[in-house]
Formats: sequence, C-alpha cells, structure tokens
Amino acid sequence: MSELLAIGVSHKTAPVEVRERLALTESRAADFLRDLHGVPEIQEVVTISTCNRTELYLVVNDPVEAESTVLGMLARQASIRPTALTGAIYSHRNCDAARHLYRVSAGLDSMIVGEDQIQGQVKRAYEAALGKETTGPLTNHLFKAALATGKRVRTETALSEGQLSLPSVSAMLAKETLGDLGGRLVVVIGTGESSELAARALADAGGSLVFVATRRRDRAVSLAERFDATSVSFDELPEAMVRADVVVCASSSPHLLIESEELSEVMAARAGRPMLMIDLAVPRDIDAACAELPGVSLYDIDDLEAVVARNRKVRQGEARKAEGIVEQEIQSFATWLGSLEVLPTLAALRTHATEIAEHVVAENAGRWESASERDVERVDAIARAIVNRLLHHPTARIKELRDDRVHARMALVRDLFGLSVDDDVALEDAAADTEALSEIRQLPQSRR
Repeated sequence: MSELLAIGVSHKTAPVEVRERLALTESRAADFLRDLHGVPEIQEVVTISTCNRTELYLVVNDPVEAESTVLGMLARQASIRPTALTGAIYSHRNCDAARHLYRVSAGLDSMIVGEDQIQGQVKRAYEAALGKETTGPLTNHLFKAALATGKRVRTETALSEGQLSLPSVSAMLAKETLGDLGGRLVVVIGTGESSELAARALADAGGSLVFVATRRRDRAVSLAERFDATSVSFDELPEAMVRADVVVCASSSPHLLIESEELSEVMAARAGRPMLMIDLAVPRDIDAACAELPGVSLYDIDDLEAVVARNRKVRQGEARKAEGIVEQEIQSFATWLGSLEVLPTLAALRTHATEIAEHVVAENAGRWESASERDVERVDAIARAIVNRLLHHPTARIKELRDDRVHARMALVRDLFGLSVDDDVALEDAAADTEALSEIRQLPQSRR
C-alpha cells in the first residue's frame, strides 16, 4: 500500500544559510516537482517553500527508499552533501505527516505562532502542484483537509488576533532602533506579498516609502500609487540607499542583490549616517558581510526571532485550543486513511484464507474415494466455516479501529500474511467516497 511521507527543513531545524540553499523559487519548484514526479517510487508530490521552510509531501510505495532518493535529489539541487543535511532534515509518515501539515497550515509551526500568511502559501503550493498534475487522491484529500483545519483554527480561536507577522516585526524593529519613523525614508526592495505587508506596517508607522522593482516595474509603480510613495528602477537603487534610513529586502531573487563592496561605496556617500537593513528574503538578498561595514545594522530573518519570542507567551492559551482542533481533525484523517486499507486488507485476507482452505481440500480429494457427493459438500462447508470462524473476531476488531495507528496495523497484517492490495482500486474508492461526502455536506440541511 502507498504511504504518505513528509520531508523538510524549517526555522526550527536549520539556520537561514541552510534554508536559503534549499529554498525553491517558483521556477525551481516547478522543475523539482516534475523531477520528483518522474521517480518511479513517487506517485504524488506537493512542495512548499517559504522563507521559513522547504517541505515535500509525497505518496510513495517504499518510504525508506523514497526518503533516501528524495534527500539526494534535494541535496543535489542545493549543491549540498546529503550528510550535511542530516541534522536539519525531518521526516514524518502517514498521520504524523498530516499532523505536521495541519499545524503548518494553522500557523502553529510558524516562527510567529498564529501568523496567517502561511495559509495562503500552503494553498498556492497545492494549486501549483494541481497545475503540474503531480497530486492525486491522497494529497488532494490531505491538503484540502489541512486548509480547512487552518481556517477552522482562525475561526474558532483568537490565535491570529493581534498577531505579529515578519513584516510587522520589521516595523517594530525599525521603531525600536530609530524611534519615531515620521519622515524617515524607507526603501523596500521587492514587490511580492511580504514586501507589501512590510510596506503597509512601515507606512502606518510614519515611514516614507520608495519601492524598488527587481523584475516587474509595473508592480512597483502600482504599490507606490497605493501607498502615496515613489518607485525607482533597480539601477537607481544605490542612489536611493544613499538617502534611505531603512532598507527592507523581500524579493524572490535566487542571487544576492546587495553585496558588501557595493554597499561600502553607498555608506561612504552617506558621510557616516547609519542605516538599518532588514532582510526578509530566503535566499537572502543582502550579503552577510555587509554587517561588518561601519554604520550598517543588518538583521536577517533569524535575527527577528528574538523580537518574536517576546510576544509568544501572549498566544499560548489560544495555541492550546488550536492544537485541540488539529487533533480532532487528525482523527478524521486517520479514519479516512485507515479506510484506504481496512476493507481492501480484509478482502485480501479472506481471499487468502479461502484459497488455502480450497487448496487443502483439493489436495486431499483422493483420500476419500468412498465419499459421496454430499460428503464432499460437507467437507467444503466445514472448510469455509473454519475460515469464517477464524477470521470473525479479527475482522470485527479491525473494522472498529479508529486511531492513527490503523495504517501501521494494516501494514503488519499484510506483512504477516503476505497479502497484496491493489493501491489504485483502494485510492479510487476512497476518492469517490470523499467526493460524495463533500457533496452531501454542501447540501442544505433540508435536503440531507
């Protein structure tokens, strides 16, 4: 039977210099999805890559072999030796993999607990995999359920109320460092979601914004109009930094945008005036060596953790409620996952036992030459009765299983008896059941 496997790194297991090597830009993610889906032992795959995590959710036949293969592929695309990732990589299977994704979608595994950007990032990752046709019945069910769990957490708890995001932490850090931001010039490099959120937080704090486009100038112009700001081309960045008090980088560039040598020239033109630089990008936009330049205060995404930690205790109570919701939803997933295997495994077990009984009867047919046709029928009936009585209690117990260990127990049953189950049939049946259940849930109460 197929198994669900999650492999990844996050801010909890790897520093930014490792995460940026493993980060998948939009184009790299598309290529990597295609490469992974081409591996024979991988049936379905979805990749998630944000500033704080790179994770792969896969449906595989052999999780041990698949994990080794995927780790090698991940290391190669990042130009890292697989052994160098040993301490950073985590892997989860089946319900543990689902639980991890549910927590991610709910914002419980984020650097800033409760942040709501991750919900959209998970949704976009799933939609990208759908577009590349690398999903299937299991990942479709998993991601829809994870997104629903995240929505439920945000609806039923106050986990996201008053919560911080990394862009809002940037504004907080700027105010702590510079005091009142009124009249301060803030250069925002990048035009994506993080850039927009950072711009909003800094504008609300009084900063005057300049947007720098790394790719789409029209997007920078649009943001500038929205925030009553200005926009410049990337070629004009050095001149803008000469005047800036704060520089915030949040692009999706795979390469450094600001290097130490270039920034040294900018700082020389500032006549000793200090500059705060905040790098929200992964991979990083700003060379770490820039922090050594006089007058430069550089913070990367990991440095913001200290600011975040001061606000973490506030949401501990709501986080406990959210964890309870996740566990409720995981039990539903466990029941569904178990349904992929319980009935097919029971059917295979009964078929296996019946074939053995029939084979034994056939082997001994020559030993009762004087037996009448009715006697032979009685022997057949006794053989079937033995099979039924022997399997009755195990069958009843297996059908009652509802916890997250169903998958492991079914795997053990198949291994003990040498059973083979048709994955495609089991998954198609489960997908049909799920679709029907979804349609029922959407009906008005009066039509149910």
